[in-house]
Amino acid sequence: MYQSAIFDLDGTLINSLPDIGAAMNRSLAQCGLPGFAIEEYRLKVGNGVFKIAERSVGDRTDLLPRVLALYMRDYAENCCVDSFVYPGIPEALARMAAAGLSLSVFSNKDQKDVEKVIRHYLPGIPFACVRGRQEGVPLKPAPDGALAIAGEIGVPPEKILYVGDSMMDMRCGGDAGMATVGVTWGFRDRAELVENRARYLIDRPEELPGLVFRDDPHHSETLL
Repeated sequence: MYQSAIFDLDGTLINSLPDIGAAMNRSLAQCGLPGFAIEEYRLKVGNGVFKIAERSVGDRTDLLPRVLALYMRDYAENCCVDSFVYPGIPEALARMAAAGLSLSVFSNKDQKDVEKVIRHYLPGIPFACVRGRQEGVPLKPAPDGALAIAGEIGVPPEKILYVGDSMMDMRCGGDAGMATVGVTWGFRDRAELVENRARYLIDRPEELPGLVFRDDPHHSETLL
């Protein structure tokens, strides 16, 4: 039986593309650069704020510092406008928490933004740890942050489900020795999750609680 679950945030628990895209488009416009359709940001997110800005300015690297600063300020103020929790997520998390699992969030998003988004969109979930980008700690796919969470909550990595929607998550959780769960409703496609060795693949949040007893020979039940 797994004892804990660590969740990626963007593309896993919430669809944040509307607010990320709007904030970046406003920042680009202030610098005289063209914006993008919101859906195009699916492939720009996931590696932290610097990479979002870098991928958005293209060859106008001279404007990167300004766009980055504008975006960080804009998104911090407007990260809870049009984003939304994926249907079924609150109920799945509540059932897992009720079953005794320790739940955490791990994102490459800035710490203050992660905390604000979680407070706004999932206020009733008792997360044991909410972790974003921290100075001196490499971003995902490096496993350092995931292992730090395991140490903080006192659960061995092999007893943790690591849930995410991208290559970064599958590599991070896998390299940390955790059981990776690829969700297909997020920002990347199923092929990316398979290619990066997701242990489990699920298509609906309702499937999450049923993973708790997977690979445990002493339990045949699921949390239905």
